[in-house]
Amino acid sequence: MMEKDAKIYVAGHRGMVGSAIVRELERQGYHNIITRTHRELDLCRQDAVEAFFAQEKPEYVFLAAAKVGGIVANQEALADFMYDNMILEMNVIHSAWQNGCKKLEFLGSSCIYPRMAPQPMPESCLLTSELEKTNEAYALAKISGLKYCEFLNRQYGTDYISVMPTNLYGPNDNYHPTHSHVLPALIRRFHEAKVEGKDTVTCWGDGSPLREFLYVDDLANLCVFLMNNYSGNETVNAGTGKELTIRELTELVAKVVGYTGKIEWDTTKPNGTPRKLLDVSKATKLGWTYKTELEEGIRLSYEDFLNNPMRAER
Repeated sequence: MMEKDAKIYVAGHRGMVGSAIVRELERQGYHNIITRTHRELDLCRQDAVEAFFAQEKPEYVFLAAAKVGGIVANQEALADFMYDNMILEMNVIHSAWQNGCKKLEFLGSSCIYPRMAPQPMPESCLLTSELEKTNEAYALAKISGLKYCEFLNRQYGTDYISVMPTNLYGPNDNYHPTHSHVLPALIRRFHEAKVEGKDTVTCWGDGSPLREFLYVDDLANLCVFLMNNYSGNETVNAGTGKELTIRELTELVAKVVGYTGKIEWDTTKPNGTPRKLLDVSKATKLGWTYKTELEEGIRLSYEDFLNNPMRAER
């Protein structure tokens, strides 16, 4: 268990996941949290990361920093996604180990699992067949981070763990018009259509893919729970175990935002993976389940979008 006054470093504290972890730690009474902005500490610079760890010596590390993006961003910048993510995670994990960090938690993504993985996807299906090509670069980087944690455990007896979240959404999400994920992109699109009085909104694909969504504050709660209650080489899936079609999601977002026009589908655009449901029985057996239902989570996300005008520009 982490002591309430333990020195905890949250890497990526300004992102959606990192900021949620900081909120959850504070809610649970942890008060010795250290953070650095990208300007203060570039995690891609090995010398800077080594100096930071040597000086601060954090006891616990939540590694939530990453270069992220949706289908378009991933396809356009394959090399950047692989390099930046692999370099930053190796720098942080290695420096944590060198400086005697008691426990580190690495955050991955469900895209690490094979494209045609069994559904729902158990943690054990990792590396059993080929990856989805559209986000292969990001997935390879995340798999490397997860495996490096596992190999440190095996070779040096560290207690480093990893968690693999499903699609996330919530406060501090990225609402960029082309570089955001599906749910925040829909919130922005329907909000703008409502404000501009548009009769129709066009969405990508045919609406058939199935997706699972986890509210980011629920993930943060699981992250702290695992830091205190789990040790092991295998990752832990983070999700709800529930799925819905993109079409159903789109209608739900339109309802929450209050958009009453028509929704059309551009079937020339890619659908992405047909189904991506995580098997969450491992987390359930450990004693954890999600709390926020999707409609309520979307409502909270929309409030955050409306109250953070700068978010919309990012």
